[in-house]
Amino acid sequence: MNLFSSLPDRETAKSASTPLAERMRPRTLDEVVGQEHLLAPGKPLRLQIERDDPGSIIFWGPPGVGKTTLAQIIARVTKADFIEFSAVLSGIKEIKQVMADAAKARDFGTRTIVFVDEIHRFNKAQQDAFLPHVEKGNIRLIGATTENPSFEIISALLSRSRVYTLKPLTEGQIVLLMRRALADRERGLGAMDVAAEDEALAKIAAYASGDARSAYNVLEIAVKLAQDHSGNSNRPVITSEIVTDALQKRVLLYDKSGEEHYNLISALHKSVRNSDVDASLYWLGRMLASGEDPLYIARRVVRMAVEDIGLASPQALGITLAARDAYDFLGTPEGELALAQAVAYLALAPKSNAIYTAFGTVTEDVEKTAADPVPLHLRNAPTGLMKAFGYGQGYQYAHDLESKVANMQCLPDNLRDRRYYHPTVEGFERELSKRMEEIARAKSEAAKDHKESE
Repeated sequence: MNLFSSLPDRETAKSASTPLAERMRPRTLDEVVGQEHLLAPGKPLRLQIERDDPGSIIFWGPPGVGKTTLAQIIARVTKADFIEFSAVLSGIKEIKQVMADAAKARDFGTRTIVFVDEIHRFNKAQQDAFLPHVEKGNIRLIGATTENPSFEIISALLSRSRVYTLKPLTEGQIVLLMRRALADRERGLGAMDVAAEDEALAKIAAYASGDARSAYNVLEIAVKLAQDHSGNSNRPVITSEIVTDALQKRVLLYDKSGEEHYNLISALHKSVRNSDVDASLYWLGRMLASGEDPLYIARRVVRMAVEDIGLASPQALGITLAARDAYDFLGTPEGELALAQAVAYLALAPKSNAIYTAFGTVTEDVEKTAADPVPLHLRNAPTGLMKAFGYGQGYQYAHDLESKVANMQCLPDNLRDRRYYHPTVEGFERELSKRMEEIARAKSEAAKDHKESE
């Protein structure tokens, strides 16, 4: 079996049974729609292609924005053999076989481009297998990933590649691609002579969420439905109603284990922190509609209560825990209202990260002073020997004092004047700030009285 495939042969093999997205795949840079930040004259990727720069490339971007297309165009422009891998289906055995064939092909003056779709799904050993062949120049590696390469691709491979970020296509760009497909009689749907309302194509473009492949798939269904509706008398027209039938149900772009998962929870958290209740509810709704586990959201909402609200509104923690219990009790969809109520409360509550900041500083000091002894007067002395060593000596029982505050050191000696908690003037922390001032005055008075009594 010959693992190498020729792109021209693949083009001639395309037929009407091939999906529209594959038939309409651009063959030249001039046919590509979008990615102007990389492909406009003088931009980095276009220059690399035009100069036939042999460096390896990682394309990072959402589905359906042209990662595979660009890899194929590069192979065509550079007249290289093109091998396409799927990281889902291929293993280390297949990689080694292809690398051996590529090394032989190089001896005969043939260049090889190895395109790995979803390269982030390869484990470290599989990614390592490419390294020596990339370094020797046996192959030019082009990887495509929807995940952040910094987290998913080994640093050795990443350092030998240029990373290009591809952007989702705009709705206008997707409409342009669909208009092309409807007019193209050779590769597209032109032979069917189907018209389309602007509103209908706009609806498909909105559904596609920047994914041209998704738009093409819906367009194909819509064309067939339009033909069925028109009969034999009138020219088929894709209407908004037909598109609604074709769509059935919009599926939002979301991967619960991927980067978009973290993007959405980040958007929710930062909207709450910024006291934007409308945005907070929107991102909550977006996550729930996308299939996120509501109990995961509930846990993150509890985190927001302690990180961003804290003691400015002590009720926040209780409200979020109650929302978690309410969802656990009611389930979907009724329990989602409890989460919405908690998110709205957090967004509107006064904000303070004073506890979060204080405890972060405490953690740093604990790492530095973990071996520091507890002051003797704070230690219990259950035995006579311990009392003889001074355990508990000088301890003052606060309840015996009128002020209920003793002027007593409670931190290790080298931290005796350390202050961690700095309350804000937001919400209930304003009252806590006043209370801390009262405690400071009581300690000062106690110190004064102790000095006078000596």
